[in-house]
Formats: sequence, structure tokens, C-alpha cells
Amino acid sequence: MDALHALFGDPGDADPAPARYTHQTLDWKPCARQPSLDCATMTAPRDWHHPGTGADLTIAVSRHRATDPARRKGTLLMAAGGPGGTGLLRPANLASGAPAVAAAYDIVGFDQRGVGESTKAVCQTPEEFQEFLAGDYRDQSPAAIDRVIANSRKLAAGCQERSGDLIPYLTTEQTAHDIDLFRGLLGERRLSYYGPSYASMIGAYYGTLFPHRVQRMVLDSNIGFDGTWEAFELGQPMSFQRRFDEDFVPWLAARDATYHWGSTPEQVRAHWEQRRAALHDSPIVEGPVTIGPNQLDSLAISAIYRASDFPGLARILAAVDNWQTVDQATRAAAAEAFASYLSPGFLAEYFAVTCNDTPWTRDLDTWIERGAENTARWPLAGARTLAFSAVCAAWPTAPAPAVTVTGAHLPTTLMLNSVHDPATYYEAALGAHRALRGSRLVTVTGNGDHGQYPTSNSCVSGVVERYLLADTAPERDLICPSPQAG
Repeated sequence: MDALHALFGDPGDADPAPARYTHQTLDWKPCARQPSLDCATMTAPRDWHHPGTGADLTIAVSRHRATDPARRKGTLLMAAGGPGGTGLLRPANLASGAPAVAAAYDIVGFDQRGVGESTKAVCQTPEEFQEFLAGDYRDQSPAAIDRVIANSRKLAAGCQERSGDLIPYLTTEQTAHDIDLFRGLLGERRLSYYGPSYASMIGAYYGTLFPHRVQRMVLDSNIGFDGTWEAFELGQPMSFQRRFDEDFVPWLAARDATYHWGSTPEQVRAHWEQRRAALHDSPIVEGPVTIGPNQLDSLAISAIYRASDFPGLARILAAVDNWQTVDQATRAAAAEAFASYLSPGFLAEYFAVTCNDTPWTRDLDTWIERGAENTARWPLAGARTLAFSAVCAAWPTAPAPAVTVTGAHLPTTLMLNSVHDPATYYEAALGAHRALRGSRLVTVTGNGDHGQYPTSNSCVSGVVERYLLADTAPERDLICPSPQAG
């Protein structure tokens, strides 16, 4: 019992896990979809605050063993972004991209509750998902607004109808407890952590609830975990528009000879509006895929996360311009790209977490007004403000227990963020950095990529790997110029 207490009970922890969970054994076997990893499952309570209530959940977990056991430093856990991303196979990618870290750490991952191979949430049929994203979110006519609100309410009601006994427990705070159970079952007194995007919030919550269980923590491309989801998401239309207008549009204009979308930013933006208007009037239908204005926006939103995806977006825009004359293989590839943005499973987890974690304004008139303002000012992502926010306005559950991130009792935490990140914008990262006292922020300039590690940027890699491998944190915040910025 002393050994179990050492693994699962510490004066600085949240409440320890009940014994029927802590006595599990992880039965590791090669992962079916990634044989370089081992996979297992663990059982977790539906509600960590009332472990005897409701059926237990299954959490799928994975492991990449340290490649140099003689120099092993411990276990590095990584989580997935979103909310809605799956993390089970991600340790293989991190091990490949950061071999020095993979030599020194067992890298472990998991599909968080609600997604992937863990107990999943269901909110929509495929047809309802397509309807939710259909049409033109810029349309401010009363009929269009009514249709958007009806679809958002239908999504919230579908979650309750199909997964109502699970949905209230899909929260960041519950996931933090799942992580600590996993840590104990691994036999580790402390974990190191790497979390990009939404996983930065998971890490911050875990460090708040279980500070004495953290050895080192790297938070990459940070959610504004110092405030509410509502406040954070209201900042995203600005940052997606900034990335599009200031990074992608000039990039495309400089390559007019290749893509023929205009030789100046003004011409590219005018071309975008013309093409979008044409899709509003006559959407392209390719098999089961409809390409309308919302799909055009969504493709751009997904493709500007990383500059390495700019050429792919440009090729698809050129194909859309010449849809009737491009070859069938190009059309099929473009249609697949349009069809790959989001999914019913992703949105089920996304809305469960964002609507449950923190309070939302429930007055629809407020969201109609904000949606119109964001559509006019930052149309790329601002046009979907009403559709997404109306889901949380209609959400049937009370918010999760409040978690206030302070950094108390944590070792120095390393934070990374680029200045033009479209999804986890720099201004939010600054607020999160201030809240996480004692953290060090690495600002990546000349760059707007989402996810800064692993990277070819030797400045960023050097800072992260000195921290993880040599236990050396920066003495102060610092700046890493991106390679393309010289």
C-alpha cells in the first residue's frame, strides 16, 4: 500500500483515484495501426467526482519505449489538440521528429475520453453534419440566420439524445484526472509533458490539479487557458484573418505565374471574393461532396495552420477555378481535401469540451449581433461565429468545476508560440503566460505556424531539448527568429 500511495497520493494532488482503478494492469500489445507503438486500454470512471455513478469509460493509451534505456530520463506524455483530435498514435510522430527525446524518454499518448478508440461521443449523423456546414455563413438574411440557429440547436440536442449520459463528463478537468491515473499505472511518480494547441490547456489543468506530479512541461501554441472558451474563441476570427491576409495572400500573389490568382494582394483578395460568390450562386458537386462558400472558407482555415500547406491550398484554388477542365485525378484529390475538414466525431468532442468547460453567453440576440460584426470585419472565420456559438448557447449541461491556472508549485514551464498563429493566437498565449507564473515563453517571429516543435528551427529545438534533456530552462523569455525570416 505504501508503494501505491506513493504513486497515487500526494499532499499536493487532487483527490487520489479509487483503488479499483489504481489496481489495473496495462496489457501492452503492438498497436494495430502503428506497430512501432504498444497499445493498451485502461478503465476510468465516467465522473471522477462521483466514481460510483454511471458506467466506466475505456481510455486507449499508447507507448513508444525509450530507444536508449541506459540514458532513460522518464516518461513524456503527449496529448492531442482540438478539442476533437486523436492522440493515440502521436508518440510515433514525436519519436520520429525528435530522436534525441525518443532516446531518453518513453513517449506515451492516449485518445482522450470522447474520441478515437476511447469511449466515443455521438452527436450527429453524417447527413446532419453536412447540413450544419452547408450554405453560406456570411448570409445575414433572417431565413439564413434562422436556419443556422436551428442547425446549432439540433446539434446540441443530438448530443443529449445520443450521448447524454457521457457528454457532461467530456471536460478538460476530467481528462486531467485520466492522465494522472495513466501516470500511476505506468509506475511513474512524475511525468514530463508535451502538449500542442488544445493540449496546452490539458497540460495547464493537469499541472494545476497535480503540480507535484510534473517533472517538466512544454506547452506549444497555447490556448488562452487563463480565461473562458468564449473569450478565447472570440479572438480567433481576427487571428485567422491576419494569417490569411498577411501571410497566405502575399505568398499566393508572389506566385501568380504558377497559380494565376493575381499578382498583388489586392488582386488575390478580389479573386477570392469572386470565386466565393460564384460558389454561393452555383456550388460545385463532385460525387458526395458539395463545394460551397463555407467549404471554401473551411479549407482555407485548415490549410493556413502551416506554411508548408500553402502550396496545396493554392493548387486546390487553381483547380476550383478551372473545375470543368482539370483532370479527374485532380478533381478527386481536391474534393477529398474539401471533405476532410472536421467530422461528426471531431465536433462532438469539440463542442462537449468547449461548451462544458467554462460558462457561455446564452442570449441568441447577442450571438446574432456578434456574428454579424465578425462576418463584416473578419469574414474568413468570423462568419461561423453564430453557428458555433449558438451550439454552446443551447448546451444542456452546467459548466465543469472551475480550474484557475496559476503555476503554483510547478517547475519552470516552457511555452512556445509563433506571432501569427491563426488558431492559438499570440495575444492569448501572452495572457496564458502571465497566468502561468514562473513560465518561460519562446516567441517565434517571422512565422505563423501552429505547432512549433519538433521543428527545423534550431533555436526552438535547442531550447526545448536543453530543457527536456539537460534540465536547463531559459532564465527569461526569449525570441527565436524563424529560418525564413533570417
